Amino acid sequence: MRKELIMSAGDKIKNAAEELAGKAKEAVGEVTNNDKLVAEGKADQAKASVKKAGEDVKDALK
Repeated sequence: MRKELIMSAGDKIKNAAEELAGKAKEAVGEVTNNDKLVAEGKADQAKASVKKAGEDVKDALK
């Protein structure tokens, strides 16, 4: 059980970092008027959100 909690916490940190990186990428894309970078940032955030939802489901089942 403890190992699962540690892995879960690590996954949550990785997801939060990925979301933050996506927001930063999107912001840089907006400032530089780079639509591709904005889209990549939004995609990174969406990917992190999906992972977060999966973690929430795992937590709910525990």
